[in-house]
Amino acid sequence: MHERCDLSFDIVWTADAERIAKSNTARFMAEHAIDDLSELNRRSSEDPEWFWAACVDFLGLPFDPPYKSVRDTSRGHPWATWFKDGGFNLSVACVDRWLDDPDRVAVRSEKESGEIRELTFGGLHDKTSRLAGALIRLGVVKGDAVAVYLPMSEEAVVALLAVARIGAMFIPVFSGYGAEAVATRLEDPKPRVMICADGYQRRGALVEMKEVADSAIEASGGIEKVLVVDYAGRDHTPMTEGRDVWWHDEMATAEPTDASRTFAEDPVLLAYTSGTTGRPKGAVHVQAGLTVAIAKEGAFQLELTRDDVLMWFTDMGWIMGPWMVVAGLANGAAIATYDGAPDHPGPDRIWKVVDNLGITILGLSPTLVRALQPHGAEQAHKHDLSRLHSFGSTGSPWNPRPWMWLFDEVGQSKRPILNISGGTEVGVCILSCNILQGLKPTSLGAPSFGMDADVYDAQGNSIRGEVGELVIRGSWPGMTRGFWKEPERYIDTYWSRFEDTWVHGDWAEVDEDGFWYLHGRSDDTLNIAGKRIGPAEIESVAVAHPAVMAAAAIGMPDEVKGETIGLFLVGSPGFETDEALGDEIRESIAGTLGKSFRPTLVRWVPDLPRTRSAKIMRRVVKAVALGRDPGDLTSLENPESLDGLK
Repeated sequence: MHERCDLSFDIVWTADAERIAKSNTARFMAEHAIDDLSELNRRSSEDPEWFWAACVDFLGLPFDPPYKSVRDTSRGHPWATWFKDGGFNLSVACVDRWLDDPDRVAVRSEKESGEIRELTFGGLHDKTSRLAGALIRLGVVKGDAVAVYLPMSEEAVVALLAVARIGAMFIPVFSGYGAEAVATRLEDPKPRVMICADGYQRRGALVEMKEVADSAIEASGGIEKVLVVDYAGRDHTPMTEGRDVWWHDEMATAEPTDASRTFAEDPVLLAYTSGTTGRPKGAVHVQAGLTVAIAKEGAFQLELTRDDVLMWFTDMGWIMGPWMVVAGLANGAAIATYDGAPDHPGPDRIWKVVDNLGITILGLSPTLVRALQPHGAEQAHKHDLSRLHSFGSTGSPWNPRPWMWLFDEVGQSKRPILNISGGTEVGVCILSCNILQGLKPTSLGAPSFGMDADVYDAQGNSIRGEVGELVIRGSWPGMTRGFWKEPERYIDTYWSRFEDTWVHGDWAEVDEDGFWYLHGRSDDTLNIAGKRIGPAEIESVAVAHPAVMAAAAIGMPDEVKGETIGLFLVGSPGFETDEALGDEIRESIAGTLGKSFRPTLVRWVPDLPRTRSAKIMRRVVKAVALGRDPGDLTSLENPESLDGLK
């Protein structure tokens, strides 16, 4: 069991009566004669079919034709389907239904260079429908996959909506990945088209994405067409004749296209996330389930209205990129994007963006807050933050000091931090703050509406007052419909411990007042600055070097990132395993997977603890390296290996 944490926090913020009365949550409760928040939590988890149908009606989400039933669990909860036979298209829900007011702002975007652009709902509809037409002309048909390798930008938003519009499957790829990591995410789904940037500015330097994309395409077996967004200028961009075409050329001649006839369970998003072993997992999400679930969160967790401008500081390659697009636009709010570094050219840049784009709700990670904190709250107060009324947060557990800094010093004790936590496979959040509950520092509030979450001990008993496994009973619309071509892995990962219960892999605890907290991962997955990656991906790059015979990657505590990577290597005979070689492998990992995943610690060891079946025991490596009790070692074949880890 995870170590117990001190949860001696008081409520530090409550919403005033006017804010509560205007909230979406309070209006929903009034419509259904629900008297208090705990009753809504209870009813939404015990009667999910009532709740999700009521959400669709409350939010006005368009089904054509209407669905015949809310949920079908005939194949069991792991394979539940939702909104049976209902016609639904994410693009229509996010764009077309707001065309009664086409001049209202839908998307604001800022580049690191300072260029600011704005799209109305009418303009967004035109660009989305034109890109849909361009994709069809390039050969994309319903059910095909389209990979999108772009910085967070207006074009990335349009790409998501256009791919959904024609019934294709959107594959977002993190803009900071190296070629090998990109190739891994292209091999199995075999996208027909990739949309990528020629390059973009970050920290004043050109990130040459097209060259990385070309290498990844070659390694993964090829792609029919590459649609290149020309941010950096065409003169220096390598183009393959007959395959590569320019975004603006195609958009200029494309015919606007109506939304395809798509249905609730049609795949719309293939989002890769990393596990503890093996290749990254491709989580499949569907048109209606994902949209309904995320729209619900935008309405009830962030309390979005048509007057808001939402920006999450993220990348389309992480679930919060698509989440922001759908949460904002499906509620009729505007969204905003920024493609640069939060502290370039100065530590106030993120706050300048908030001012420039008129952000009302800013989503950011605890890691980013820890990095901004040393520069002081005065960096924020250089700028007009008067329109900013709330923070969102997710990515990793909070520490009290940075949470209080953001709340007290930046937010001046009047802007709530709406902390949420879920995952790529969950599609939405499991736990979330709500303004009707109030806020305690670092807390995640309570289970999100419609999520039957609990904390279990090792035997599957519900527990309070101690740390246990975060679980979800039953099913919900936003959950993945399985891993791409790996149904057994999906079941083994989440559904194999307790009947009809999803085990998420987080340590959780509930205090005496009913506020929930998370205490980190209960599995081996690494969470680096809010970005999840499996240790196997790190290790596979290391052992590709001829000097490395075996490797183990672990997460280690870090004051800024929350967690950083420690890499333990066993050298091959005949190689000088010195610091210089360790640095070479460290840089190889950064070049292959992205700079975010450069190991902080690289250590050569004589051997690594392994079982008789040759499985390296990362749990033991981490415990010994950090000076903790390694627990049961009876399965180890080589217990003497622990001496080299201390």
